[in-house]
Amino acid sequence: MADMPSPHGSSSDDTAPDLSTVWLRVFLEVARHGSFTVAARVLGWTQSAVSRQISSLEAALGGAPLFDRLPRGVRLTEAGRVFVPHAEAVVEELRGAGRELAALRELAGGRVRFGAFASADAAFMPRALATFRDRHPAVRLSREEGLTPRLLDRLASGHLDLAIVSTTGRASLDAYELHHLLDESLYVAVPAGHPLAGQGPVRLAQLADADWISGSARPEGTLLDAALRQGFRPRIAHVVAEWTAKEGYVAAGLGVTLVPALAADSVRPDIALLPVLDEGAPARAVYAATVRGRSLSATGTAFVGVLREVAARKS
Repeated sequence: MADMPSPHGSSSDDTAPDLSTVWLRVFLEVARHGSFTVAARVLGWTQSAVSRQISSLEAALGGAPLFDRLPRGVRLTEAGRVFVPHAEAVVEELRGAGRELAALRELAGGRVRFGAFASADAAFMPRALATFRDRHPAVRLSREEGLTPRLLDRLASGHLDLAIVSTTGRASLDAYELHHLLDESLYVAVPAGHPLAGQGPVRLAQLADADWISGSARPEGTLLDAALRQGFRPRIAHVVAEWTAKEGYVAAGLGVTLVPALAADSVRPDIALLPVLDEGAPARAVYAATVRGRSLSATGTAFVGVLREVAARKS
């Protein structure tokens, strides 16, 4: 009775043989030298051990001999000649995999896919990226920008290896491994000619009557949560998303805005920054987040190390 076809339209004869990579190495050495004895010497084995490996390979491939055994040495059969390029391809693929894995261990290759929120991109991330690139120029870096909730979604779905996130926005961080980078203070940005400019730290309540510029029409879940903690609800006059645009509004006298410490080094010269006194907890914590239970590569671990190093210089 004829063999029945498999459900996928291929017979059982299409099943790949279960081959040892050791057999392939031995086969290629024998084919290269035309001798079990010479191949054994190269491999540091006995001649009988080489012979057993070839016999096992031949059996796994269906029993056809790969070599004619001659009085002096061996010669590839037709089956052996057909098999040579396949064995070479498999061995070379494995060597290539070994080289790539070694490059990852030695940080001589690989990539890191990361995301960061906007104010981290203002000065902190460029410094970290420059430091990492100088040390590991062969590692490819790819970056995304977004708010913390979106970055966490991208991280969970496997599109990012790590994400620079903050506690602003009240996103749940429970499912993630958090590598603490820094606790971030706040500044109020006011026009350079503002009466409080140059007078030192302020309490936000001193600006309770000011017009505020914010990225959201509601203070909840934004940096302006700090105002709620100090007992007043800020009057948001303008909703502006981009940091550079917020600074332009401030410079034009249209209101004041909060600036996190990560963005403080990059503000324009025609506004003044006033440190905020907050007797409670720091305005926000900043972390490098990874998915709990998902291994971070050597390149990712090195990247987190650089982030911590740059954060330590900032604090």
